[in-house]
Amino acid sequence: MAHDSKERENRNSSGSSSDGSSSDGLSTDGSSSDGPLSGGPLGRSVLRRRGGGRDLTTGPVGHQMIRLAAPMAVGMLAMMMFNLVDTWFVSRLGTAPLAAISLTFPVITVVGSLALGVGVGATSLISRALGAGRQQDVRRLTTDALLLGLMLVILVSAVGLATIDPLFRAMGADEVTLPLVRQYMSIWYFGAVFVVIPMIGNSAIRATGDTKTPALIMIFASLVNVGVDPVLIFGLGPIPALGMRGAAIATVIGRASTMVASLWVLGPGRGMIERRFHGLRSTAQAWGRILLIGLPAAIGYLAQPLTVGLLTAMVAEHGRAAVAAFGAGGRVEMMALIPFRALGSGLMPFMGQNWGAIRTERIRGALRRGFLAVLVLGLFDYGILFVLARPIASLFSSDPAVLSTMVRYLWIMPAAHWALGLAAITNSTFNAVGRPFAAASVILLRAPVLTVPFALLGGSFFGVTGIFLGSVAASVTMAAFAWWWLASLRTTHQG
Repeated sequence: MAHDSKERENRNSSGSSSDGSSSDGLSTDGSSSDGPLSGGPLGRSVLRRRGGGRDLTTGPVGHQMIRLAAPMAVGMLAMMMFNLVDTWFVSRLGTAPLAAISLTFPVITVVGSLALGVGVGATSLISRALGAGRQQDVRRLTTDALLLGLMLVILVSAVGLATIDPLFRAMGADEVTLPLVRQYMSIWYFGAVFVVIPMIGNSAIRATGDTKTPALIMIFASLVNVGVDPVLIFGLGPIPALGMRGAAIATVIGRASTMVASLWVLGPGRGMIERRFHGLRSTAQAWGRILLIGLPAAIGYLAQPLTVGLLTAMVAEHGRAAVAAFGAGGRVEMMALIPFRALGSGLMPFMGQNWGAIRTERIRGALRRGFLAVLVLGLFDYGILFVLARPIASLFSSDPAVLSTMVRYLWIMPAAHWALGLAAITNSTFNAVGRPFAAASVILLRAPVLTVPFALLGGSFFGVTGIFLGSVAASVTMAAFAWWWLASLRTTHQG
């Protein structure tokens, strides 16, 4: 604690420049001198207002990590079900509509990755401002992040609507699927505001240490989608069957419910939205700070599906059965990785608040507990998938070739889940403390830099099994590097 007091003095003395801006580049107009969150007015105005967020700079570290991660896991599962429900109902329309909605996934993933990137930037800056007790900065950052999301929506929608035909033709849409894609995306682009804004809004809510409210919002959206999807797609009573258009409208309605809820929480609920405009220069500076963290994060999010695409191309050389097994195994793996991803994402507000409050002993404690948690989860997760590999594979196919390959997938790939969990912790920590390029480097190191050559090498010797082994080797190598890099960050603070 004595060291942390010295660290606080050093950072306070160097955290303000001559122009009155803080180390985060934000104003220090009185509210920035409030000190740590637990003693500043922000704990009274945002974290305690109407059952608001949580002060993560005090209290048992392990308990807070669980309280952050558990709702994150539930929320991730809810959104996964949201997308699966859409796909399942559309599949009832036939092969062509299913192919059409599958073609839309890469574009929607790109837009989602950009929104997630902005959300990561917002979470990092807002949580650090919370930890330092800078109430006015929290409001301005939240408002500016939402405005940035609005600008992103306008740009994406304008470009997207103008390029539907040429873009999706280039992606493989034909004379049958292109009209269906057009029906879906022309509505989805107009409703993109309901996708992007709540993603950023929920990130701001999480920055306060509240992961439960965003999870409840996502669960509600999934329930709305389940109720509206079949009615609009297939029709009911006076409501005509709208097919693909109905699927798009249902998605927009479900997402709109999340926007209404998140904006209410941020506005009347928590008082985190600024009601007056501070000028273009101030807003542009905030956008720059958010994007400095958000763009590398978005690149990292995009690198992962790109790598999966490259691996799929490698697997495709071994036949359709191998591709089917790889795709089904990947879906099982996505579910199995939810606890690891939730742990990593839930740590970001914790790390940000404690970094802002200069509680480095709590950051070190969270890293130790996080590392232990991913090891235990990894062993448990691997054991279950190893034992149940064949029964799980049989749920997806009765083809012996598919079964054999998928069982090998579930015996090999989950061996790296602990490494992916460690990467999630490292990534969130680097983003939370304002090291976005280090965070992106961890993801890029695993995704295209190591996975592709390792998988190619393994595949050349052992076929599909070698591709799986190469992917695991890449993940473990990345985890070792990430932990060393994170340890160097901790050493810097200890010195």
